[in-house]
Amino acid sequence: MKKVLIIDTTVLCCWIGVQRKETCGSDGDVWDKSRVDNQLKKEIEAGATLVLPLATIIETGNHIAQAPGQRYEHAQELAKLINQAADHSSPWAAFTDQSTLWNEKGLKDLAQEWPNLASSNISIGDATIKTVAEYYAQMGNHVEILTGDAGLKAYQPAVPISIPRRKRHRSHT
Repeated sequence: MKKVLIIDTTVLCCWIGVQRKETCGSDGDVWDKSRVDNQLKKEIEAGATLVLPLATIIETGNHIAQAPGQRYEHAQELAKLINQAADHSSPWAAFTDQSTLWNEKGLKDLAQEWPNLASSNISIGDATIKTVAEYYAQMGNHVEILTGDAGLKAYQPAVPISIPRRKRHRSHT
């Protein structure tokens, strides 16, 4: 089963080093650039595919634009990752794979689901990241949301149970 990592804004900001967003997570589970680098290196070596959701791109871009410094350098780094996803450069999944989520049905599904999520303090960005994760899980992938946000992590799809195939016994006649 292929592993897919959905990259959340919190982790992407750490990875890029956006000022005032260099760490994320809770006291017992802090992420920083070094931890993100090590985790992604390990996952890529194991054959994982990285996914860059549209919400992550927009939210990270907003944080970069509001950072006190190095906006141009961080914007260049984000632009590089966007290009890699757009070009489907390994280890990135093709960004266009997500396009079916934003058609008329996908948007109506989001409109239907989001008010309940909003009442539980789930942002619309996180709701769309949850949708992206579910999309890849429905394709039979083991999906992990790489995030420092415990609330979003709780919406990570369950790992599908692999049911072994039964061997057929041939009868000899």
